[in-house]
Parts: sequence; C-alpha cells; structure tokens
Amino acid sequence: MSATEADFLLDSRGRAEELGAWVIGAAFGREGRTCAFALGDGSVRVAAAGDLRAAWTSVAAHDGACLAIAPDAKDGVITGGDDGRLMRVASDGTATELAKYGSKWVEQVATHDSGLRAAAVGKAVHLLDGKGAALKSLAHPSSVTGIAFDAKGKRIAASHYNGASLWFVAAKDSSPRVLEWKGSHIAVLISPDGTHVVTAMQENTLHGWRLADGQHMRMAGYPSKTKSFGFTAKGRWLATAGADCIVLWPFFGGGPMGKAPTELAGGDSVLCTTVACHPQQEVVAAGFGDGLVLMAEIASGRVVPVAAPRGSAISALAWNPAGTHLAFGAESGFAGIVDLSKR
Repeated sequence: MSATEADFLLDSRGRAEELGAWVIGAAFGREGRTCAFALGDGSVRVAAAGDLRAAWTSVAAHDGACLAIAPDAKDGVITGGDDGRLMRVASDGTATELAKYGSKWVEQVATHDSGLRAAAVGKAVHLLDGKGAALKSLAHPSSVTGIAFDAKGKRIAASHYNGASLWFVAAKDSSPRVLEWKGSHIAVLISPDGTHVVTAMQENTLHGWRLADGQHMRMAGYPSKTKSFGFTAKGRWLATAGADCIVLWPFFGGGPMGKAPTELAGGDSVLCTTVACHPQQEVVAAGFGDGLVLMAEIASGRVVPVAAPRGSAISALAWNPAGTHLAFGAESGFAGIVDLSKR
C-alpha cells in the first residue's frame, strides 16, 4: 500500500498539523466539540472537531512538560504537568489552575462525568469535585503509576509497586481493597462492568484480578511493555499495544484464563504503541512505531488505514464520545483529526 493510499482518510476527511513537540496525549471534551493535544513543551493545542478548517489554538498550560490529559467532566480537558499543577483547559482555550502540588509532578489524571477529578502526585491520589474543591487524598505504599474510575464513578483504582488499590470514593474510612501481585505495575484499568481490574507491568505482561473471588489472571508473551490498553465498549475484549499487532484478550465466557488472544493488523514487525477502543462499536484504532495509524474491526478483522507511516511512533489516540472523530499524535509532534461521520 502506498503512502497516498494510506493517507486517503486523512487527506479526504481530516486535518493534520506539525505541533513542534512530543504529543503526550489527546482527548476530546465530553461535549464533543473540541479536541485537545497535550505536548511535551507544556502547551495544549485545542482544535474544533466540528470545523477542521478552523485554526488550532495554542494554550500555555504548564511551565515545563505536560504529563497527562483527560476529558474534563463536562467541557474541555484537564492536564497534569511537571510544574506540579493540575490545569483545566476549556473548549474556548481558557486555562485555569485547579490545584498546585508544589514541586511534585502531576503524572496521572482521570475524571468522571459526575464531576469527579483525580490527580496522582507521588504516592497520593487527590480527589476533587466539579468545582475544583479538594475532597480527600488517598495514600499509597509507593508512587502511583496509573489511576482509573469505574463506569459509575463510585470506585477508583490506582496502580503502584506490588499491585493495585481499589477505593470507594465516598467511603468515610478511606481504606482500600488491596490487590497484590509482586512487581512493578505501571498502568491500571477497571472493566466497564466493574468485575475486573487489570494492570500493565514493567515485565512485558499484564495482570488481572476478578473481583468476585480474587482470581488472578496473567496475560503474557509480549515483546515490549504494554503502555496502552483499553476495553471495548461492552467490555468483551481488552485491546492492548506492546506487540507487532493489536492483541485482544477475551473477557467473556469465563474471561481470558486459558484462552489465546486474538491478533489483528500485524505482520510488518513494527510494534503497536497505542490503542484506543471505539466508544460504541467493537472497533479498535491503533498506532505503530513507524507512525502508521489504522482502524480494525474485531468481528471481521477488516483493517482500514487512517494515516501513513512518517517515521515517528504514535504516542496518542482518542475517539470523540460519538465515535465519529479520531485524533492521533506522534512523538515528532505530527498530529491529526479524521472525521468519520456519514456524509
């Protein structure tokens, strides 16, 4: 396939920009009108998803590097930086400081549409409400490497050394359920139905816990670390990066224990670096180490290219809430948005 063919969707339905710094993450606002790219130079680039011809706005968010980004509860995004600040960038580009944590880095952020916000700073996870007021701080035995709310916003999981901690947000005693497994855990997810917690590990493997009975799940065989993973909309599959294809673990019919994963869009010996699951359909977007961006339909295995390889690894992928727009960004600063809505 030629570069022209691979770029067909980007050329005919998208917009691309050279942003000049590493794209550490991308997120659409929950209102669906804007997309924001968080950059390694501390700025956030805001694009209007509904009008890809409009100029992208550059917002000075952090005095240093952006480290994390997530959709805010209603509008815009929140970001964390190595300047110790938790920032909110509205859809109109207005930047507001939500919290300042001194010299400690804000390395992970998460939100829920109820208004809850969370920021991981060192060994603590700080919870804030929709107005930015601090609710509580959750202490952990070591540095927090990943955080995730469950679908209802009632629990939050945090990964750290030797496992993960699962907290009830509204609990008064603030004691977590500790999920133990020796080793360095670098990211965490809660399944959409709230029945499983999964972490990525430093040892090129995934580990999971079935919460009903504490059953352990080990998903191994990766040639590289899994730095990106996500559940499909109904939680049937866990899509992961870290191999030379999209690796999908089945979370139905008893879960992944004793089952081989499904592999999609492989064969070129280039590592998949980033994945993002469609919010409604069993479709996975994937970015690779050479800059290729594609979409794969799980049921049929059909693969559709979105953007051609440009030599720099894809470091960010995001869908809008309706699943009509896909954004991507690369370590080189190349970024784009593709409109996949019916015409």
